Amino acid sequence: MISYILRRTFAAVILLLVVSAVTFAIFFLLPRLAGQTADQLAQQYIGKSPSQADIDAVKHNLGLDQPVYVQYWHFIKGIVAGASYDLGPTTVHCDAPCFGYSFKNHQAVWPELTSRIPITLSLAVGAAVLWLVSGVVAGVISALKPRSVYDRAFMGIALSGVSLPMFFTGNLALLLFTVKLPIFGRTYVPFTENPAQWANTLFPAWCSLALLYSAIYARLTRSGMLETMNEDFIRTARAKGLRERTVVTRHGLRAALTPIITVFGMDIGLLLGGAVITEYVFSLPGIGQYAVQGITDNDLPKILGVTLLAASFVVIANLVVDVLYAAADPRVRLS
Repeated sequence: MISYILRRTFAAVILLLVVSAVTFAIFFLLPRLAGQTADQLAQQYIGKSPSQADIDAVKHNLGLDQPVYVQYWHFIKGIVAGASYDLGPTTVHCDAPCFGYSFKNHQAVWPELTSRIPITLSLAVGAAVLWLVSGVVAGVISALKPRSVYDRAFMGIALSGVSLPMFFTGNLALLLFTVKLPIFGRTYVPFTENPAQWANTLFPAWCSLALLYSAIYARLTRSGMLETMNEDFIRTARAKGLRERTVVTRHGLRAALTPIITVFGMDIGLLLGGAVITEYVFSLPGIGQYAVQGITDNDLPKILGVTLLAASFVVIANLVVDVLYAAADPRVRLS
């Protein structure tokens, strides 16, 4: 088991390096291949009508006059050991892990990301609990009573949840529960300050996000349960005199959870990387909103930092899923 975890961890590190190299090349190599010079890249971070001396100074301070592979090496070195940035009259040191330094507001990217991670984590975890419980319960009931009123109602809601985009359901929830019926707050409050107000503020966002994802889990659970409940081991369990609840939960649902674990790991990883639309609609200052700011300001270090952080969350989530598979099924360790 330990050797399997070590192999998967090593593969995850290699994958992160590949993702970082590809992402860095997209932002710093492709513009040059498209004909953009280092002077043009540097000119984006200066005011109007800059002199050539100003352009040369910014180009040197940001390292844009160096080959791309040298810039990438400095970026990786900064993540491991920190980096120093020459801002002209002063030199600023960015402690490890240094994901870069914003060209616009002259702030290190990593501290800004870490200050926003709790907000995105609160949104992702709360919504995940809601969609996992509601989706699995709805899928089990629909599978046990196929073509019934419950089945059609749950699957109809699931279809609506998949079809309606977040910017519609989110704004509708804001209109109903914060404007027409001011039940929930609109200003985010950290959990450490007031847990009740924290949950009150995030609940509309949790429900809007859970409606989208629970539909997928309901359909996955329903299809898995319909297939599993017709297997021979289910008939054997019933023949042994086990209660129907035990047959459904310990045998049927457990066998149908394998694809759900996979999708759940991926969804959590993606959400931790930033639920862009949800955070934008509900004005939550999380990682997704930070990414939108970076794109709007054309601030490459911000975008690069968010991309690598999102990739790290997805890779770690896949690593956790692989380890859970190995713990549940020893055959996975030998494959």
